[in-house]
Amino acid sequence: MANDAVHWLGARDEISEEDNSPSLSSLLTVLIPALISFAVMVCLFIILRGSNRRMYMPRTYIGYLRPWQRTPASPTGPWNWIKAMYQLPDTYVLQHHSMDAYLMLRFLKLCSMILFVGCCITFPILWPVNATGGGRQIQLNQVTISNIHESQYGRYYAHCFIAWIFIAFIFFTVTREHLFYINLRQAYLYSPAYASRISSRTVLFTAVTQDLLNKDKLRTMFGREKVKNVWIATDTKELEDKVKERDSAAMKLEGAETKLIMLANKARNKALKKQGSTENPEIEIGDGQFDDESGSVAARWVEAKDRPTHRLKMLIGEKVDTINWARSEIERLSPEIEELQAKHRAGETKLVSSVFVEFYHQADAQSSYQSVAHNLPLHMSPRYIGLDPTQVIWSNLRIKWWERLGRHTATVAFVCAMIIFWAIPTAVVGAISNIDSLTNMVPFLKFIDSVPSWIKGVITGLLPTIMMAVLMALVPIILRLMAKLGGDPSLAAVELTVQNWFFAFQIVQVFLVVTIASAATSVVTAIINNPASAASLLAEKIPKASNFYISYIVLQGLSFSAGALLQITGLILGKVLGRLLDSTPRKIYTRWSSLAGLGWGTVYPSFTLLTVVAIVYSCIAPLVMGFGTIGLYLFYFAYRYNMLYVSNATIDTQGRCYTRGLQHLTVGCYLSMVCLIGLFAMGSGANRMALGPLILMIIFLIFVILYHLAMNSAMEPLLNYLPKNLEAEEENLLAAERANVAILNEKSKSDDQTSPSDSTSAPRDSGLGNVDSAEKGLTETSLPAPKPNIITKFLRPDLYSNYHEMRKLVPSAADIVVYPAEAERDAYCHPAVNSQPPLLWIPRDPLGVSSQEVAHTSRVIPITDEDAYLDENCKIQWNEEKGEPPIYEEKIAY
Repeated sequence: MANDAVHWLGARDEISEEDNSPSLSSLLTVLIPALISFAVMVCLFIILRGSNRRMYMPRTYIGYLRPWQRTPASPTGPWNWIKAMYQLPDTYVLQHHSMDAYLMLRFLKLCSMILFVGCCITFPILWPVNATGGGRQIQLNQVTISNIHESQYGRYYAHCFIAWIFIAFIFFTVTREHLFYINLRQAYLYSPAYASRISSRTVLFTAVTQDLLNKDKLRTMFGREKVKNVWIATDTKELEDKVKERDSAAMKLEGAETKLIMLANKARNKALKKQGSTENPEIEIGDGQFDDESGSVAARWVEAKDRPTHRLKMLIGEKVDTINWARSEIERLSPEIEELQAKHRAGETKLVSSVFVEFYHQADAQSSYQSVAHNLPLHMSPRYIGLDPTQVIWSNLRIKWWERLGRHTATVAFVCAMIIFWAIPTAVVGAISNIDSLTNMVPFLKFIDSVPSWIKGVITGLLPTIMMAVLMALVPIILRLMAKLGGDPSLAAVELTVQNWFFAFQIVQVFLVVTIASAATSVVTAIINNPASAASLLAEKIPKASNFYISYIVLQGLSFSAGALLQITGLILGKVLGRLLDSTPRKIYTRWSSLAGLGWGTVYPSFTLLTVVAIVYSCIAPLVMGFGTIGLYLFYFAYRYNMLYVSNATIDTQGRCYTRGLQHLTVGCYLSMVCLIGLFAMGSGANRMALGPLILMIIFLIFVILYHLAMNSAMEPLLNYLPKNLEAEEENLLAAERANVAILNEKSKSDDQTSPSDSTSAPRDSGLGNVDSAEKGLTETSLPAPKPNIITKFLRPDLYSNYHEMRKLVPSAADIVVYPAEAERDAYCHPAVNSQPPLLWIPRDPLGVSSQEVAHTSRVIPITDEDAYLDENCKIQWNEEKGEPPIYEEKIAY
């Protein structure tokens, strides 16, 4: 985003001028530096990859991942890692990572494929048509539609029919991928590994009326024999605040204890060094025993004034001894928290308008999710299924139906205004980069002209870039904040909302505003005043912007894909900030064990925009698609590596971002048709030969809209719900598979018991017949389709991407989750209701300070010094090979 914005600073001026500049040389000025930076970053990645395993291959070994989630070790040679990576299919990510990660890779590959097919369709026909159009354009502009002279407007028929073919192909692909996703989702959600999860059997109902906030009534309403658990959300604000205070005090205590240990040991080492001895009995602590007085061991080396302290209020608060203060705070808060927790468990607190209902079977949960739960509008709705408790936004569960309506309206209005008016701060930053013009317009800034030239260079060069980077980094933060304020109850719902908003932001600010080379406010005003001008406005400006977008895609595809591989920001943060900020064993372990995540809501729109831009230019400047094909495949390569070896998807949307991305691709089709209609309309004024293509494109646009509406209407129920017919079929398939396994096991045992001499006897009927029938039972349900080639496989998703084929790709029954009793009981309780004091973790030291601190602190909160220690240089070390330190908690797959 920040890099996108930097280009905006000069984009408007470049595009607004008549594009008579040598387009090939302009492209080379971007391509050559981009290729150099690409080569440098890839070389650095190859060099660093072998020695920085934690940065570039953590998924192959890191301890907190379950064994089945890890990727096989990768070779560390210069090139053999590429072969090893491609030996793992994309479906490996589906089975060992997540459905979202797999579909992200599929989306990138799909976009690259669409643009490649577009190149194959457009290049052989439109390049010659444009190149011989007589428009006297030069270099790259010669193969764009702007090279067709008005006397040759009959050639527009070629653009019209090629647009028909390509856009029809895109819509067929979008439809096909919807069917693929629907079958994959159904197979994934019906798989024993997922169906066994608590989240698959639990439905969240929001905006529940006061009279239904009763467990007995809810059990009666949904069927007592079907409902396993009911959790009614409670108002936990007071409890949550106290838990946060306690945990904050605990972390302060842990940091202060660690600091005290390091201060004492550094002082001891300094004294030893000064005396020139490492075995001085007067300096050593002796038998490791310590007085009962708190801090007596450390006091021999650290004066009272040097102990860790902090102020209770920033700058002006009272300064207190951190260790003593934190112990007393924890001691004060712990009984208060326990008392409040007991009240929440007993149901003696205020209830809020959301309930989680867990059913014994997934089918019953789906039936309740699909049914109308209340007779009044907006009550017990919206409802959600498949929510991971760790992703619930608990503060949004209290929202009533009328409040949700108001919040949604307000946040949508804010985001729309932000999308339209964001060009204003962008223009301010752009003005700073042209400081001479700014000082002429704003006299009080004249003093800048008198500053040293190097300071002025920083103001005009570095400062705008930093400001723009900060400005654009704020966009995803603001959008996520608005989604949460709007009432989304889970992180997955937030990402889906952000995906729509961020894509709209990209289309308006990165595409339309830059293309038309004016502020979004003037674009919107012009279209509102004269709606018919939209097509002609775009048609006039878009051909002139083609060279800019070629450069834009080149820079994105080369520099940023290599940057995704190198992860230069993460490398710097890990190496530099890690040493500065990781002052406790917990912080060191957290940085070591935390894998980079992805925000689906902001990742998808960035790649969708590149594809949309290329689709818009498919029949106007087809060369854009060629660079788009390469750029998106490079992104696919980089993200494929990261999904296999580096990243970890922490937010589960069950792949819904994929279908949102597919729908967003169709925006490119509509923009392309509107632009062609505008071009043909302008041409028809000069030459009536353009009238035929104009009418044909309008007819095609109407047909596409009708088809799109019909497709969405047919697909929408299947995207949200699970069908009943597959439920029974899945049970039969699983029963047949279990019977088949049992028969094969029995046959294996009987073969082991048979003597060698019996092997020549007559064939046995028992067992073999049953095996055949069991196998037949399986095959009758799903007859194998003939082996396809790439074309038949693409054209027949009903055969090669159907439910039965998708069942082969999803995680196996071996991954069924078994929950501890307390996990099942407390799954959808607010985390604060069952929160326990955290286990503090400090490093063991030769002096024995840690032993004394453990003894004294354990009276108020659990603490340990196991598996972490100070080395001879007083640096904190921990046992990485063990992989599971004392503070490790296995993540429950809800």
